[in-house]
Amino acid sequence: MKNQIIQLPAEWYPQSAVQLTWPHENTDWAPILDEVIPCFVAIAKEISKRENLLIVCKDENEVHNQLGADVDFSRVIFREVVTNDTWARDHGGISVYVDGRPTVYDFVFNGWGMKFAAAYDNLITGKLFRSGVFAEDVWRVDMQPFVLEGGSIESDGKGTLMTTTECLCSVNRNEYLTKEELECRLKEMFGVKRVLWIGNGYLSGDDTDSHVDTLARFCSEQTIAYVKCSEQDDEHYVALSKMEHELQSFRQANGEPYQLVPLPMADEVEWNGERLPATYANFLIMNKAVLLPFYGTEKDEVARALLQNVFPDREVVGINCLPLIKQHGSLHCVTMQYPEGFII
Repeated sequence: MKNQIIQLPAEWYPQSAVQLTWPHENTDWAPILDEVIPCFVAIAKEISKRENLLIVCKDENEVHNQLGADVDFSRVIFREVVTNDTWARDHGGISVYVDGRPTVYDFVFNGWGMKFAAAYDNLITGKLFRSGVFAEDVWRVDMQPFVLEGGSIESDGKGTLMTTTECLCSVNRNEYLTKEELECRLKEMFGVKRVLWIGNGYLSGDDTDSHVDTLARFCSEQTIAYVKCSEQDDEHYVALSKMEHELQSFRQANGEPYQLVPLPMADEVEWNGERLPATYANFLIMNKAVLLPFYGTEKDEVARALLQNVFPDREVVGINCLPLIKQHGSLHCVTMQYPEGFII
């Protein structure tokens, strides 16, 4: 990849489609399938109002019936593929431009450091290419043996990447690389000039080793929204306060500090005696909208108002994601966007 011009587009760039990988009875959703399907349907409807929707599923007819009649199916692309689970952000391909050509990187997905079975999910992107869902000029690049999940990186589209040390330096991902070597690889693969490493911050119940998309997000080249914990008796207070200080120390490429937008720490949600990783940072930026996870408290509207101010030209739409966090992820985690021109 040396001597090639590579760009990792920001999420707010124009999109051709968003992928959902649909839950079924052979996934971990089986015990609460009737509860989580309406959440996926709500997300699917909001996406299909604004752009194409790629649904990876076990049974197209079943999902078609679940979506109902008020969906514009001219914007829905189905592909039947065997899957382990539904976390498209992490098993989905990552879109880049290599010398201007649209390219999808197919990294190894090993179930967040071999915590969960992922053999089928690791094959999804390759199968989608063989199914003809991508435009003819889109390349697929097999990135084996490098392990990387989409939720672990954030791009401003202009040469800066943000990530967390805990995730990328996990011994069950790329243990043969030091942090310095990882940074060199990231710069080479994605054409970035800078990597901002977040060394603090976590969410109780998170399986991803602190994916950055649960903690801090680029909203523009100048703006970062992040989770702020204001309650000193909360277990996250110290770690998230340290993360806030790190973000305050970060500088844009021009040397200016970032405009920081503190999102409220979601109220505690428990299920089966376990605290779940509810976070407002796990939003999806898409064409003309931002889909924001809601958790059924007054803080939902506080978070919506903050993001509406950040994205004045996009409608901020709340989606009830209480079912999603029962499997330790939220809205951004189940989606993967593809830039304009990538999907047929």
